[in-house]
Amino acid sequence: MSWIFDHIDSLGKRNAISDSTSSYTYYELLGKMHEYNRVISPKVMPGDTVVILSDYSFYSIALFLVLFNKKCIINPIVSNIQEEINSKTEVSSANKIIQITTDGELRIELKSQKKIHVIVSRLVKKNQSGLILFSSGSTGEPKAMVHNLDVLMESYKGKKLRKLNILVFLMFDHIGGLNTLLNALFMGSHVILSSNRDALSISALIERYRIHVLPASPTFLNMMLIANVINKYNLSSLKIITYGTEPMSESLLLRLRSYFPKVRLLQTFGTSETGIIKTSSRSSDSLEMKLGDRNQEYNVINGELWIRSKIQMLGYLNESMDSLAKGGWFCTGDLVEESDDGYIRIIGRKNEVINFGGEKVFPIEVESVLMEMEMVKDVVVFGMNNAITNQCVAAKIYLNSGYSHCQAKKEIRNYCRDRLSKYKVPVKIIFTKNIGVTNRCKKSRTITV
Repeated sequence: MSWIFDHIDSLGKRNAISDSTSSYTYYELLGKMHEYNRVISPKVMPGDTVVILSDYSFYSIALFLVLFNKKCIINPIVSNIQEEINSKTEVSSANKIIQITTDGELRIELKSQKKIHVIVSRLVKKNQSGLILFSSGSTGEPKAMVHNLDVLMESYKGKKLRKLNILVFLMFDHIGGLNTLLNALFMGSHVILSSNRDALSISALIERYRIHVLPASPTFLNMMLIANVINKYNLSSLKIITYGTEPMSESLLLRLRSYFPKVRLLQTFGTSETGIIKTSSRSSDSLEMKLGDRNQEYNVINGELWIRSKIQMLGYLNESMDSLAKGGWFCTGDLVEESDDGYIRIIGRKNEVINFGGEKVFPIEVESVLMEMEMVKDVVVFGMNNAITNQCVAAKIYLNSGYSHCQAKKEIRNYCRDRLSKYKVPVKIIFTKNIGVTNRCKKSRTITV
């Protein structure tokens, strides 16, 4: 067996994985890996492209590690929509689909395989494992990107062992979720899985398993505040909250700081294309961070963050490589401000900037001002088409109870006029209890009115 089996074996009786019903040690994980290796060996060969049709579980994690060891190309898919499953399976040219029953039985479906992409073919010829991930598809057809999984896994080797209880929040088919999982496994930490990604369920797990590290999105963290979880559950075990996947507003960060005064708040950064980058925040109440990682380097070109990474994707299966500039630099689409002492601050996504008659409006700036108001629980700001100015600023707002819509609109506009340039003040205000959240717990700004 390979080094991954040896690593899991070395962790022995440490707690490995827990979910809402069961807990398993690293020895039990090793045993399941050996079992699955025997089960799949007659049907799954090195170089096969294999879909794992599952979210996180003790079983899917064991299967992932076995398929990596077997030098397969792994495509995790978290979906119950058959059309989506069929589409992603076809794009990846998968020749095996493995479903896992609730009791851990593997159901292997053989597929006829069309000619595989040259990127995948190169991995197979080198006897290296691969990982296929899909973008969210929020701005078009999901992009299928291929990583060298051997290189990615090597980047986690040598981590110091730490007995931490770490929640895996982002899904199995998300680079951020896999990063959390692999970090935890290579540190010999205790991985906590949740079948429900709502504020109350996550908070109950934090209390039950005395979770130390909570990775989440700003949108989800605000959902925790809205649900008032701090007064419903004992969250005192938390040591670190990491946030990423979307910009954080300064006012929300300060709210979180007041709710969790003893918790370190750390901003993370990464993309599905480049992997997750090691960061350090200036402080828990600052949105400035430094990117410092031996596997990556960065540059800022015309205000946009560019990344070049040793662990970045090999390429897309269904898209051109236009997002890669000369020299292998990946244009992230994230707009940043730089400080004189080497910190950067993300101010928005390039494709989400609102164009008001030639003036640029960053949604997060307007959201931060609105979130300062006591009446506002949550908000999403987006661009609305306008015949004269091209676009204008619109806001969907979740109000606290006790405010009339008419009076709230007046107060909101007056508050914004005192703190923002005139063209940044929301022209359209929509009151709602559902601001629109994607399945990856990010605010959806692709809204039409």
